[in-house]
Amino acid sequence: MKRKPSGRMRKVDELLREVVAEEVALLKDPRIGFVTITGVETSPDLRSARVFYSVLGDQQQREDSQEGLDHAAPRIQSRLGHQVRLKYVPRLRFVVDESVERGMRITALLRNLEAAGEGETDG
Repeated sequence: MKRKPSGRMRKVDELLREVVAEEVALLKDPRIGFVTITGVETSPDLRSARVFYSVLGDQQQREDSQEGLDHAAPRIQSRLGHQVRLKYVPRLRFVVDESVERGMRITALLRNLEAAGEGETDG
């Protein structure tokens, strides 16, 4: 079950999302494709954070991007430590944000249903 973050935690999550997104954009790793950081969920003790991202491309590009992000996580954590004043610098874990892809599939299904409905005639 997802936690409901307090106002302070929402601010921390958003700040971390912004900084991580900036750092990911600066990475030169060829494995990392067109990645968008969609959100961050920080644990209440600030020791870990799940970084949600979406990536354009096929399954291989998603796997390559995951590998590149996992490899870059320590560097990004270090940069976080320099840019954000927190009691702890959270350990980052990158997780694919399935909601973007799920939304695109639902949109495609709705379009197909609409197109099928337009093809029917009232007899």
